[in-house]
Amino acid sequence: MSFSIAELFSEHFDKKFELHEQHLNNQMVRVLRTIGYDRNYTKAVGQYLYDEDNTEYLDLLSGFGVFAVGRNHPTVIQALQDTLSMELPNLIQMDVSLLSGLLAEKILATVPDNLNKLFFCNSGTEAVEAAIKFARYTTKREHILHCEHSFHGLSLGALSLNGEEIFREGFGPLLPACSAIPFNDLEALEQALSNKDVAAFFVEPIQGKGVNIPDDNYLPEVERLCKKYGTLFVADEIQTGLGRTGEFWAIDHWQVKPDMILMAKALSGGFIPIGAVAMTQNIMDTVFNRMDRAVVHGSTFSKNNMAMAAGLATLQVMEDEKLVENSARIGNDIINSIQASTHKYEFLKEARGKGLMIAVEFQAPKSLKLKAAWAMLEAANKGLFCQMVTIPLFKDHHMLTQVAGHGMNVVKLLPPLNITSKDRDWIVDSFDAAIAETHKIPGSIWDLGKNLASHAIKNKKK
Repeated sequence: MSFSIAELFSEHFDKKFELHEQHLNNQMVRVLRTIGYDRNYTKAVGQYLYDEDNTEYLDLLSGFGVFAVGRNHPTVIQALQDTLSMELPNLIQMDVSLLSGLLAEKILATVPDNLNKLFFCNSGTEAVEAAIKFARYTTKREHILHCEHSFHGLSLGALSLNGEEIFREGFGPLLPACSAIPFNDLEALEQALSNKDVAAFFVEPIQGKGVNIPDDNYLPEVERLCKKYGTLFVADEIQTGLGRTGEFWAIDHWQVKPDMILMAKALSGGFIPIGAVAMTQNIMDTVFNRMDRAVVHGSTFSKNNMAMAAGLATLQVMEDEKLVENSARIGNDIINSIQASTHKYEFLKEARGKGLMIAVEFQAPKSLKLKAAWAMLEAANKGLFCQMVTIPLFKDHHMLTQVAGHGMNVVKLLPPLNITSKDRDWIVDSFDAAIAETHKIPGSIWDLGKNLASHAIKNKKK
């Protein structure tokens, strides 16, 4: 009997929500149905998704930044097909692989010159776990410092550095000797480092939850203070890296040199799980300091040929298509265009970001009628107003977006880096139309708001 994925997909196409309700996370299905995101997608090309009616959607989430080169890029597909057809030896554990060496060389050519070693793993959270271990072993210190509202992953070690309580609640006890300080607060950082017991300070150059951008002197001072107190400076570039912010690495905006850079997400073009840690020679040589310690940390599927081939192809696509430059140019246009509308709309506070890591933040209005409507939503569930923007963006403008974090009035955009000027206009015009609708009271959009508030209140009572 022959096996065919195409036949399986066709035969069971209309059962995906039913299967998830029966066997997987049924709460996710409830969320999708409640907000009207329950679509059956049939195809994905570049920055676009297509449903069973062949409706085109502009994907402004890109798998939380995974599809930086767009979905199903033909160059990456060809690299994977070539790798499979060559019947290469793979994961020979008593060996080293050529493709991993080539990818490491290519990545290290992009990082600051103090980083010349690389460790591969399977995901961002694995990169964080590795960096925690490497920092503790290298410094012989236990304490790990991170920022409030940070996001570094959901496995136990990474969760210990997670600044959002909703992710941590009920999963303790977490790792000991992990503590948080406010982001962009140098006084708090120096106070925390001054005891000289901190192994590493983990920080996102731009915080993913909310797209919070630091002051221009923050990261240079982070580097200086970490050196002063013997703490390793770890830049979590899992979401911000590989061109997302209009520079290859977000740290390049501030010309700093961390001791480790964490990467994942976009590195394989979205096809194969991959993660990596770039580090100094000293960290690598300290952790793997003898032949009998050659295997003290690793991961079974890290350095697999498919991930390495996808990584090499992805980096080539980024270079050939000048995606970092496109991210800077198109992203700046989107931010400035939406920001220019703040004088028109009371609810619109600001658009901010770097490159194609963009936040559109909303605020309480001043006029009495709008203020009362805002208060109704906030009382039901903080951040609910954003759903009155994202749902119409999806249903009416065929644009996939999401709220930037729990309890925030921020919509976050992480589109593929290959979006065009036409897509830019689509985004700007759609946001303008959706925001304009929220200022019409009474109106159909506020009927949606009342329904959302009703659902939120019912959920609170459960």
